Amino acid sequence: MSRFSRFAFGAILAIAALLCVSISHRSALAAVTGAAQDQYAQAPPPDQGPDPAAVNEAPEPGNSGTAPPGQSYTTEAPPPAGQDYDDSDYAEQPTANAAEPPPPLPDYDQPPPPGDGYIWEPGYWAWGAYGYYWVPGSWVEPPYAGALWTPGYWAFYGGRYLFYPGHWGLHIGFYGGINYGFGFFGFGYEGGYWNAGRFFYNRAYNNVDVRAVHNVYNYHVDNRVVVNHVVNNVRPSFRGGAGIQARPQAPEVRAWQEPTAPRMTSQRQHAEDYGAVREQYATQNHGQPPNAAIRGPLPADRNMQPQVRNSRGGGNDRQR
Repeated sequence: MSRFSRFAFGAILAIAALLCVSISHRSALAAVTGAAQDQYAQAPPPDQGPDPAAVNEAPEPGNSGTAPPGQSYTTEAPPPAGQDYDDSDYAEQPTANAAEPPPPLPDYDQPPPPGDGYIWEPGYWAWGAYGYYWVPGSWVEPPYAGALWTPGYWAFYGGRYLFYPGHWGLHIGFYGGINYGFGFFGFGYEGGYWNAGRFFYNRAYNNVDVRAVHNVYNYHVDNRVVVNHVVNNVRPSFRGGAGIQARPQAPEVRAWQEPTAPRMTSQRQHAEDYGAVREQYATQNHGQPPNAAIRGPLPADRNMQPQVRNSRGGGNDRQR
């Protein structure tokens, strides 16, 4: 090989080595950048901007239809010690009463929604033949577009514990300040919201399978929202007395003044069915029900339409 050939061959080897180093550097940089992007996607920045679920609150009169920016989770001052108040001005008429308080709410896992457009009804304690029994949480097909579920709740009034059943409406009403979890932290609803006829699920508080659900987002509320509705490391299941000291806020009162619809037949039947299961009773499970939530959704009653109630109480849900 001539001197010139040896020189040319050496130059080619040097250039190839430099190219390999450059490509390797770019690959490593791309890997680091991709990892950083993945981490950013999983951990949102501290400032998340406006809460999209604020639209679940009833707007002020004359408002364009969206809730004002931000939310207030502070409850009004409770009534004086030893006094209580009637909830019939902002809740369905009570369907059960008991002399003893319901057990604290148990912790349990939420099954994923079966598809788009289902609304979560959290589990709750109901009164049956053998005392309190647990009605499992379930996904429910709403009766009409844009419908949100306001859970039922127990309240201490007149020396008794009364159960006020939940209802459907375009905004979230009062549910006793009870922290049911999964976005129901005592005020409003952070589990999702309706937008242009589609329901968007908040992955921060729902167990979402993105293969079945396509409209998702991620938004975390202030941790104080949850802590304020937890007493002695337990979640009380009733308002008043020794339970949660909460009174309805202005958006909840406005939501109750809007047209609402009562529980659907499928929801009533769901509650009645588990009243016949002995293992669901607190006397049997000591506050830890074996069936805390179900995977199968409850079907909608398409004939149900929202109505304006009378000035005292619900009037829409008369079943006792």
